[in-house]
Amino acid sequence: MSSRTAFVTGGAQGIGRGIATALGAQGVRVGVVDRNLDAARVTAESITAAGGAAVAVHADVTDTGSVQAAVRAVATELGPVEIAVNNAGWDDFMNFLDTTEDFWERVLDINFKGMLRVTHTVVPGMIERGWGRVVNIGSDAGRVGSSLEAVYSGAKGGTIAFTKTLAREVARHGITANTVCPGPTDTPMLQAFADKSGDGAKVLAGMTRGIPMRRLAEPADVAAAVAFFASDATGYITGQTLSVSGGLTMA
Repeated sequence: MSSRTAFVTGGAQGIGRGIATALGAQGVRVGVVDRNLDAARVTAESITAAGGAAVAVHADVTDTGSVQAAVRAVATELGPVEIAVNNAGWDDFMNFLDTTEDFWERVLDINFKGMLRVTHTVVPGMIERGWGRVVNIGSDAGRVGSSLEAVYSGAKGGTIAFTKTLAREVARHGITANTVCPGPTDTPMLQAFADKSGDGAKVLAGMTRGIPMRRLAEPADVAAAVAFFASDATGYITGQTLSVSGGLTMA
């Protein structure tokens, strides 16, 4: 991959850390963007220690001003943002009828509107330069549904639909937009969900049995799909949705 600059939200840990690390290993200059600046610094330092280029930047994707400031900071340190990876996300697991409007707002603000804020900020520059990659992290919950994740599933379904429309609107400018949809992935968020059940090991074992490959995804598995869509070689692939689920979902 040629040297470009990426803006990875939620880049400090979990899937985001895997994405930032994979892009850094391929020569991309990486803005590790996260609310947790200390954790973002650890990730950025690991990338630079491996010979890459990265900076840690604080941003809250629920705040437009914060997103805009983060984009400016990354551009100042590393160059204009050419690859935007909208990975920041949050959810809690509960039946839809037990949720509240405050919960709906939080899920949508982080998972859907946060992606809109970043995309709205970086795409004009991509259009000016005639090149760009937008890679949104969806979820198989948005493709096929997921019990206890009704609002999150809706947000991720919206992400998939939005990405397809964006792809149509910006294609003539040399910009692609694609969605990567992870299945169950070994992250702190999944572990927290399992632990809430009272028997985390049993819950995770049950998930694993349902996956044909008989293992949970690792962040690196998702990162490989993101790196593919972010590459120079994928300029004719746009508006696509790729599941990374070990065969759990194939529709």
